[in-house]
Amino acid sequence: MSLGSVENSSPARPDAESPQSGRLVVLTGPSGVGKGTLVRHLRDRHSELQLSISATTRAPRDGEVDGRDYHFLDRDDFESKIAAGDLLEWAEFAGNYYGTPKQALDEQLDRGASVILEIELEGARQVRGRFDRAMSVFVLPPSFEELEHRLRSRARDTDEAIAKRLARAREEVDAASEFDCAIVNDDLETALAHLEHNLSLFGAI
Repeated sequence: MSLGSVENSSPARPDAESPQSGRLVVLTGPSGVGKGTLVRHLRDRHSELQLSISATTRAPRDGEVDGRDYHFLDRDDFESKIAAGDLLEWAEFAGNYYGTPKQALDEQLDRGASVILEIELEGARQVRGRFDRAMSVFVLPPSFEELEHRLRSRARDTDEAIAKRLARAREEVDAASEFDCAIVNDDLETALAHLEHNLSLFGAI
């Protein structure tokens, strides 16, 4: 099933009176769509872009480093941060908590940095509700068949887990119209060019 083409909108450039001089870009999309790959290549090209490091209760994967890939917490620590209001957003996905530490992000924006926040849909909606000046990007797969192929190629999930991720993805893609721009990640270079164009209009690069 093809998802068809998506026309990118053009986010307005924020004015100079924002209380924080930095730019926040919120990027989301279904699991397996290639969000992380897009962000890595984008930051390779634009070293000024900073990444907000999320917190999670899931176990580290091979090669992941605490404080670089995620802040790895146990459930008690994470729930303490929720209770203290230390997270800008948080959500539970696939049995684990994910969230964005607020203080570190505020410090990055106060310094005037352009920051990318790569998070799940529920969290992205929370951030959009609290940061009305953030630019929001939804990444779409070219088709659900291709998304399934990518999920299976990662060789990290059981058939049952993949089926759940695909079912969730079918619900998530309906939210693409809520975001400032939607980009189909079919050809990596084309998707990167669309992303760069929109970030340039926003003043993030």
